[in-house]
Parts: sequence; C-alpha cells; structure tokens
Amino acid sequence: MFKNLLSFWKGKDFLTQVIDEFGNMLSDTEIMFKAVCNKLLDNQEQPGLEEKIYEIDKRVNLLEKDIRSRIMEHLTLQPAVDLPTSLLLMSVVKDAERLGDYSKNLLQITKFLQRPIDKARFSSLFGDMDQEILNLFNATKQAFIKSDEAQAKLSWKYERKIVKSCDQIVEKVANSELSVNEAVCFALIARYFKRLAAHLANIATSVILPLSELDYFDEKRRKEKGI
Repeated sequence: MFKNLLSFWKGKDFLTQVIDEFGNMLSDTEIMFKAVCNKLLDNQEQPGLEEKIYEIDKRVNLLEKDIRSRIMEHLTLQPAVDLPTSLLLMSVVKDAERLGDYSKNLLQITKFLQRPIDKARFSSLFGDMDQEILNLFNATKQAFIKSDEAQAKLSWKYERKIVKSCDQIVEKVANSELSVNEAVCFALIARYFKRLAAHLANIATSVILPLSELDYFDEKRRKEKGI
C-alpha cells in the first residue's frame, strides 16, 4: 500500500516535506540511542550528555507536532484525499517519538547504577544487542524512506530476535544471584531495548501492511505460518 502511495505522491511538496522531517526524527533518535549506550554500556565520559539528549528529544517532539500539524492542515483542505497516507503517517510518527523517550529512559539508568556496568557480564547476557538495535535503526530507515519491502522484512527478523532475547534475559536475571541494583538495571535495559525494537519494527513494517493491521505484523506472520 505505502509503496503505491509514495509513487502517487512522488514530487509533491506535502509528502516530500513530511517524509524528510520523519527521516530527521529517525536520525535524531538514533543519535540519542548511540550516545546513551556509549555512556551506559562503555562508561564513556561525555560532558553535557544529558543536556544534549534532552535538546535532541525536544527537537524530535517539535518535529512530531509539526508533522501532525501539516497532516491536519492537509486533511482540512482535502478531507477526502490521501486519507490512508495521512493516517499511516500519524501512526508511525508516534512510534518515532517513543524512540526518543526510551533512549531517555536508558539514560536514567546511569543514575540508578551504584557502579559502572560490568561489560563482560552485560555481554554474557545481551551479546551485541545494542549494535543489533543500531542495525535495526538503519534497516527501518531504508524500509520506510525508500519503501523497501526486503528491509521491512529484515527489520521484523531483527525485532523478533531482540524481543525473544530480552524476554530470556529478564527470566535469567530474575533467577540470578546478581545484586538487587544490578538485576533491576539489567531488567530495565532489557525492557527498554525490547520496546525500542518494537517501535522500529512498527515503522518498518508499515510499508507492507494494510492500514488496519499496523502494529500487528507479528500476528500476521504467525497466521501465515499457521502458528
């Protein structure tokens, strides 16, 4: 559906501007996530990090408002035209805004930790999941901005792997002998990583789903496979 809509709108100012702004939202939230992981997981000192993260998040929020405003103005002028495109954009722009929120949540964990994360212990639980999420950011941008179905399906595979791993991590931590502080922080990281992956996959799979099935790509694939 989305590929056809993009083809129809190619070269038109309204959608071009909105897609550009949405791409900026994804790039900004990726920057937030990467910077926070450098601090949280690698204990890299970054002067002014909190101010930087909150400034970028403010920009992301303003972009969300601007995109929604553009869509509402467009529908006011042409209420019966381009409704599917507009509804789709209204949905995924909220997913993009949530990416910034979860990056801020990860930053808060740096304040909860009583000591820097033991990287070896983290890696034994999470592997290179932070890099997998960065790969998912890239696949999502390619899927949505270029309406690439292959990248959309790749994003779903990344998300399924991350979600399954995060659920297993929480179970392992709950039954471990980690300190309360470390166990809580690891569980929170798993939770926020899982939600980041879910919102990215929602954005990516919007290019291959009917509007009525947005956010339900996993259920759709399970039905197709008879699971």
